[in-house]
Amino acid sequence: MTMFRLGERKTTEGDLTPEVSSSEGIEALGTLKRFQHRHHFDPNLPTDEIELVDKALTSRSFEKDAGVNAALVEDDSPYAEVRAVVPSHDADLPANTIRAWAIGLILCTVGSAVNMLFSLRNPSVTITTYVIQLVAYPVGIGWDLIFPDRVFAVMGARFNLKPGRFNLKEHVVIVAMSNAAYGGGFLYATDVLLAQQVFYRQYFGWGFQLLFGITALCTGYGLAGLTRRFLVWPAAMIWPSNLVNATLFHTLHGGNTPANPATTGGWRISRHRWFLYVASGGFVWYFFPGWVFQGLSYFNFICWALPDSIVVNKLFGGFRGYGILPTTLDWTVISGYALSPLIPPFHAVANTVAGVVFFFVIISASLHFSGTWYADYFVVQSSDAFDNTGAKYNVSRILNDQLLLDEEAYHGYSPVYFSTQFALCYGLSFAAVSAVIVHAVLYYGPQIKSQYKTGRSQEDDVHMRLMKKYEDSPDWWYLALFVIMVGLSFAVCTAWPTGFPAWAYVICILIPILWIIPIGAVQAITNIQIGLNVLTEFVIGYLLPGHPVAMMNYGYVTMQQALYFAQDLKLGHYMKVPPRTMFWSQLVASVWSAIVQIAVMNWALGNIPDVCSDRQADNYTCPGGRILFTTSVVWSTIGPARIFSGKAVYASLQWFWLIGAVSPVIAWFLARRYPKSVARFVNMPLVFGGSGWIPPASAYTYLCWGSVGFVFNYLVKRKSKGWWLHYNYITSAALDCGLMIATILIFFTLYLTSANAPRWYGNYDVYETLDQRGLAIKSFVAAGETFGPTSWP
Repeated sequence: MTMFRLGERKTTEGDLTPEVSSSEGIEALGTLKRFQHRHHFDPNLPTDEIELVDKALTSRSFEKDAGVNAALVEDDSPYAEVRAVVPSHDADLPANTIRAWAIGLILCTVGSAVNMLFSLRNPSVTITTYVIQLVAYPVGIGWDLIFPDRVFAVMGARFNLKPGRFNLKEHVVIVAMSNAAYGGGFLYATDVLLAQQVFYRQYFGWGFQLLFGITALCTGYGLAGLTRRFLVWPAAMIWPSNLVNATLFHTLHGGNTPANPATTGGWRISRHRWFLYVASGGFVWYFFPGWVFQGLSYFNFICWALPDSIVVNKLFGGFRGYGILPTTLDWTVISGYALSPLIPPFHAVANTVAGVVFFFVIISASLHFSGTWYADYFVVQSSDAFDNTGAKYNVSRILNDQLLLDEEAYHGYSPVYFSTQFALCYGLSFAAVSAVIVHAVLYYGPQIKSQYKTGRSQEDDVHMRLMKKYEDSPDWWYLALFVIMVGLSFAVCTAWPTGFPAWAYVICILIPILWIIPIGAVQAITNIQIGLNVLTEFVIGYLLPGHPVAMMNYGYVTMQQALYFAQDLKLGHYMKVPPRTMFWSQLVASVWSAIVQIAVMNWALGNIPDVCSDRQADNYTCPGGRILFTTSVVWSTIGPARIFSGKAVYASLQWFWLIGAVSPVIAWFLARRYPKSVARFVNMPLVFGGSGWIPPASAYTYLCWGSVGFVFNYLVKRKSKGWWLHYNYITSAALDCGLMIATILIFFTLYLTSANAPRWYGNYDVYETLDQRGLAIKSFVAAGETFGPTSWP
């Protein structure tokens, strides 16, 4: 269904001003002008609908002949995807109930504890918010069977444990609490604390740990709340992943109604039944790639046929090669890093895959096979840093007793080398963080200025107007929270010997402040987040060289948490949950989760034998803390100046800062010059940074992800848009839920019991390729020899 309906009429050439006489016509004209101003470059609106608005605004007899249904702009969302899953009305249901708080805090506690404990293990398992969304529903129904629907009075306070049936808004509050607590899997600050305590042997006590954990979470929350007028309230800020959550909420709470075949391509099955079928099928199927035939995950049959061919394994290997024949039958490989490809709009998928093909296949292959950056001595892709013998970089060889850089030892050992893909990853990260600022100024600048002035009075769509019936959480709440958390953060940095001075924290916190709106806007429109981790490491590495513990403090984690909170605020906006209920539920859940996770971490460190050791009997090796330790050594002890500046091997990658800043300007001019062309959909931050999970993801996984995204979000959507609107998001939720349940079951019943997968070719021989073994390398260094320069910065 198109958003606008225009009557046919003849226009006089050159007439650009519609004739409007009545007050209704003037109001409709103003509505459409505001709409055109906000959405002129909006890639999520079809070009033909924007053309209809332009035609209406240039019509000579606007009121009589244009026939524009301007009211539709205000009475529903301008986006078909949102209209399909988010109702344009608000049911009067209680949200701030004892039932919601009790269930939310219980699930928050359990999920936080389990995720924290198993984050120390490799392989690990994560309880996601989809699992909580599913579990919370029967728990809520069970609550209703136990507690009576009556009002109690205790010391003058009146309350009801069952104020009606368990409802959708309570369900949203529970999921928002869980997402605030562990939306990223677990508290990132615990990896910092593990690296600090286990590997750097610095222990500052519970006070430091709790303050660091809480401030790392809640500083982002304050920042998210202050940017609501830019990232939450505007209709253009869709946050596509919220549409999946919204679909699942409505499916669980009344999704049994059969579909109208006239609008769904002939399908009658209800969303609820379709969800059960797909989730059940996904659950059963995952036992094959997850246990019975693990070769289905990286289905590199060409490498199986030629397991010892270096070139074949470099080109077709999905694990450490280019994976140019992306074939997989495992939803984990497809959605494990970039999330479900059914969620982002096709233009986002296309921009990301274009960047992968151009940079991580074409450019990378040109560099790799020509031996640039000594590539002959490495695999195509690896997350590790290497020395000048091709072995993993041994950071212990360059540290002194104080865990600082030993200059003499460093120059007697080796500079740092990266695989081709890893090196390009840094260059593209430089380009992405500069491109996203320029992109935001050019594409969103006028809207940001307008939203800053209008605030909550902005009349955007029906959901914004419906939310105005509720008392808002005032900006000063979020500002006060942000100021308090910043003050406590100063205390964390300066009251303990962290090596992180107050002035460095100021610079560090400015990074998320400056980048949250540009990166948040891109994520809200495309569902893809541009990472800031490389930028924060780069800046701190230059500011505080030789201080690895300081490297692991605030910056990236504040930004990441802020975006999680902004996404949840939009979910509450869609589901019409009172803003003050969202504020307190998310804040309490965040603080409580930080306490729980830090308590579990300390329990594990004190009670699991040899925890964080390479040889820990049950694989509690602390992979996150170990990786962060290595990263902090490379980026701070050695420092970016020795890696990317002057005569360093990778100095040429600094040009990507300029490339990233210039390319959005070119794309913007092309979009203005050719507004109906594909240039309108070009998003340079995604071209550079959409593949930010590489590594540990690979070009292969992104190509698999993009192939599925192309099928659903381009082919299926074009052929049967009605089916896509009704079933696409619930299909995505079902695939993810089936996979999560199967993964958890396999982990607890098979991996934790040390069971062995069936011994046959599909589980063992498929891992004997050069790609899987990490040996698809052209040249090896003889014993006692090295490659590369004889001196280095």
